[in-house]
Amino acid sequence: MDFAEDFGGGGEIRFELRGRIGLVTLARPAALNAVTHSMVKALARALDAWAGDDAVSAVVVRAEGRAFSAGGDIVRIYEAGRAGRPPVDFFADEYRLNLQIANFPKPYVALVDGIVMGGGVGISFHGSHRVMTENAVFAMPEVGIGFFPDVGASYLLSRLKGSFGAYLGLTGTRIRRGDACWAGLATHCIDAAGLPAVLDGVAETGDVASVLKAASSPAPAETDEAALHSIQHHFAVDDVGALVAGLEQASAADELARTALAALRSRSPTSLHVTARMLSAGSMLSLDECLELEFRIVNRMLAGHDFYEGIRAAIIDKDGTPRWRPATIEAVDSSDIERYFEPLGGGGLWT
Repeated sequence: MDFAEDFGGGGEIRFELRGRIGLVTLARPAALNAVTHSMVKALARALDAWAGDDAVSAVVVRAEGRAFSAGGDIVRIYEAGRAGRPPVDFFADEYRLNLQIANFPKPYVALVDGIVMGGGVGISFHGSHRVMTENAVFAMPEVGIGFFPDVGASYLLSRLKGSFGAYLGLTGTRIRRGDACWAGLATHCIDAAGLPAVLDGVAETGDVASVLKAASSPAPAETDEAALHSIQHHFAVDDVGALVAGLEQASAADELARTALAALRSRSPTSLHVTARMLSAGSMLSLDECLELEFRIVNRMLAGHDFYEGIRAAIIDKDGTPRWRPATIEAVDSSDIERYFEPLGGGGLWT
């Protein structure tokens, strides 16, 4: 029998005790399970309670509908910022939750059966077990809306092999489960039809490792060796200008370079420079330090231009023609980028 747990969330997220597991269900399918502030706070309360509950051997997170979570609720963020109330508290609580998940003392299993982006990545890929099905698609496309890959992406992406994380963060490219497993983002590949049995098995035994091992099967990487070699070669640099120059030189003969160059040219120039600088720094920082760095950046992004312009072009007016400031990669002043990384006056994320 399932017992509902009341940790809040206003019906946007549900909690149950099912056998040996604390089961979390993201329940905003019409909004592609975009993460709201109430969902963040409710999940944090649940993890606080279940961490010390001997009846709970593991936490499992799943989602209703065709998406795991398409990210944070950017329309609410846009509206609050435009009204002069940038939702800094939402990001602070979200980033603290990301660290809470990473430090959770029991297995934390995300069953990703659909698209996962942005804030959805934050509540899944910091967990100990990241399961992806054939329906799963991973992306961090924030540079396309004048933002940056956050929720600990400076930690997650900077540690992927072959410069793959820089490639994902700067281009916003979508990948499937084979690439995610190859890169180390996902820990297990399981067909969607097998998820109910996985859930039942973990609920009955509490033995996450054995159940997932029995249900998993290898999934080959979707990106071929030539493309991976090109990514490793071009995206090893942390200077966007040098990256673009290299891609331009190779684009005539290299399809990956040509496609990546076109993607970069459509993204926010400021976001690209901030993201490259952030990923370079993040590779040498702990997760809590990465989240502190991202909190500095998000405060400056919410006070800037490109995020609101990117949302306007993509979601509000849907004209697909954002007017970035500055308009080109070459026009970005390095001193302006450095300001995104300066300490906040009045305290940071952990003070």
